Amino acid sequence: MIRNLISALPTDLPVLIAGPTASGKSALALAIAEAQGGVIVNADASQVYDCWRVITARPSAEEEARAPHALYGHLPYDAPYSAGHWLREVLPILQTERAIIVGGTGLYFAALTEGLAEIPETPAQIRRDADQLTLEDLSADLDPETVQRIDMANRARVQRAWEVQKATGRSLADWQDDTGPPILAHGAFSGIVLDSPKEWLTPRIETRFDQMLRGGALDEARAMQDRFDPVSPSCRAIGVKEAMGLLNGSFSHEEAVTSASIATRQYAKRQRTWFRARMENWQWVTAEDLARS
Repeated sequence: MIRNLISALPTDLPVLIAGPTASGKSALALAIAEAQGGVIVNADASQVYDCWRVITARPSAEEEARAPHALYGHLPYDAPYSAGHWLREVLPILQTERAIIVGGTGLYFAALTEGLAEIPETPAQIRRDADQLTLEDLSADLDPETVQRIDMANRARVQRAWEVQKATGRSLADWQDDTGPPILAHGAFSGIVLDSPKEWLTPRIETRFDQMLRGGALDEARAMQDRFDPVSPSCRAIGVKEAMGLLNGSFSHEEAVTSASIATRQYAKRQRTWFRARMENWQWVTAEDLARS
C-alpha cells in the first residue's frame, strides 16, 4: 500500500502529512523521501527543541541520516516559538526544496494552508502574567467566538488567545478574520491524513512511553532537571512531567506510564477532531493498513 500511495504522489508538489501522535507519520515521510527525494520538515511544536529527542519521538540520528531533515531540535529549551516563527522558517524551504512536511500540530498546517494573521509579538510581562493563571482563569476572559474556534482543553492555545487579547485589545477570532491568503492554497500540495481509529492507536500509545523511559527519556529529563519549568512551552511536551516525577520520586514507573498514556490518548483524540474538521479534503489513509504494508 505504501508503494502505491507514494507512486501516486506528484513529485513537483510538497507533501503534507498529518495524523495523531503515534500513528506512523514519520515513517511514511521517510519512505516518501527515500523513494522520491525531498527534505522532511518538522510540523510538531514539541520536536523543535533540542532537549527532547526520545520524549517527543523525534526521528533518530540514524533516520535523519537516511534523508535530509529540517526544523528538528534546532532551538534551545527557552526559545520563544509560535506558528508564525514556524511559518517564516518553512517558507524559504518551500521556495528551494521539495518539502515533505510532517507532524501533529494542526495549527502549523492551518497557518500554511489557510493563512495566518499577522499578530504583534506578546510583551514579556503579559506572558509572565499569563503563566501565573490557571486554565480556568484564562478561559473565563476569552470572547465567545474565540472559545468556539480553539481547543479549550489545550492550555497553550488558550493562553495564546488570552495573551493576544490582553496585548492588542482585539480577540484572536478578530485577528483571524483579517487573515491573508495562505502560502499553499488548495491544489498546491498533496495532503495526507493518517486515519488512526482509537482501537488501533490506543495499544500503541500504552506501550510507547514505557519504551521511551527505557530508551533514554530519563537521561533527557536528568539533563534538564535543573532547568525544568512546567509553564515553559518546551517542558509541556507530554511525558516530561512524568519523567521528572520519576526522578524526584513523585511518580512510580507504573504511575508515570499510566499518566503519560492517558495524556497522550486525550491529545490524540483532540488531534483527530481537529483533522476531521479542517482536513476533510485531504487524502485519508488508514494508518493500520499502512503499518502492515
